[in-house]
Formats: sequence, structure tokens, C-alpha cells
Amino acid sequence: MKRYLEPTAFFDYNQPELKAWIAARLEGVADNPVEQTKALYLAARDEVSYNPYVFRPEPETFSASYALKTGESYCIPKAVLLGAAARSIGIPSRLGLADVRNHLSSPKLIEWLRSDIFRMHGFIELYLNDRWVKATPAFDKQLCELMKVEPLAFDGENDSIFQEYTESGEAHMEYVNDHGVFDDVPHEFIVTGVKAAYPHLFSEQGEPEFIEGNLAQDVSEG
Repeated sequence: MKRYLEPTAFFDYNQPELKAWIAARLEGVADNPVEQTKALYLAARDEVSYNPYVFRPEPETFSASYALKTGESYCIPKAVLLGAAARSIGIPSRLGLADVRNHLSSPKLIEWLRSDIFRMHGFIELYLNDRWVKATPAFDKQLCELMKVEPLAFDGENDSIFQEYTESGEAHMEYVNDHGVFDDVPHEFIVTGVKAAYPHLFSEQGEPEFIEGNLAQDVSEG
């Protein structure tokens, strides 16, 4: 379990700003691993907005501290933020990666990706009560309200990985390919997978050619 507890360049809970953020989120929370994890989950979910347009291939952009500093990120760094916070209080964590089909993306995002498959969707697994439990802090409460889905809850006991249906019963998300779990962010594996899935987002030299965007704004305007 040691490797699931250590700080890394990505799970960088030893950074002063991140340490202070974690301490503040746990203030007044019962000294109980499940209750502490639930509080950290809500903070990672709602205090960093979900925005896939901000993806960049540079390693530092995958770290927990970078997600916290920018205030907006996508599924992998948000999962790492929760995982780093958990590690800081002695709860082992590991990153899970999968490809998912998202039925409620904005038309602009689908057009940008040229696919409704999201390659390398990230979630976190936490070791609580002697077993691994999945948590997905990707989609913040504000975005979920715009998309008319319930924000994904986490009780510290049951897997929490997707909102399968919208409030009206439409399909929302399904997992189509599992890439496994990792004790640290497999940066090269992720970037290679993204480039293979969306080659049009990169130049012939492999440099990103991304657009500015905001998913919440897409949904509001749609």
C-alpha cells in the first residue's frame, strides 16, 4: 500500500497551497476516514469546475496542485486532486482510466472531438474499510444542474462512477473500455492515447492545436 500513499509530482499533497486547502476542507469534519473522504470528494467535485477544453499535454497540468490553482480542469486532474487529498490523511488512492461514451456532451464539444467517445476518462479508487471504492469527482454541481442530471454523490462505501441517466430517463454515460488502475498518473500513456483518438487536435509535429472553450457555457447557450 505504500506506493498508494506517497506524494508524487502529480499527487503533490506536499505543496503548501494544497496542504492548506485540504486542512481547510477538513475543519470541523469528524475524525473518521469515510466522513473526511466525503468532505474532500465534494470539495474536489464542486470547487474545481469541469472543463475538458483546458486539456493540455504538459505533465504539470495533470497535477493536483495545478487543478486547484486554475480552478477548472477535467476528469483526470480532478480525480488526482481527490486522490492526493486522501493520501495526505493516510487513505491509499489510485487512478483509474477508462474510455466512456457521453450522451450529454455539448454539440460544440462533440464537433471538436469528432466523437462521442471520451478517451482516458479518469476516476479515483480509495481504500476504505479494507476495500477499494471508486469515486468520480469530475462533474461539478453547477454543470450537472445545467445538464439536468443529479450531481454524482459519494458515500464512502459504494462505487460512484457515473450518472447513467438524466432526470428525464435519457442515457447519459457508459463505460466502453477499461485501461486499469495506476499508482501514479501514466502521463505518456494518457497523452499517447489522446493523440491516437483525436489526431486532428495536434499538428504534424505533435503540438496541440486546441480551442478556447467552456462546457458550462456551451450547455447554457445550447
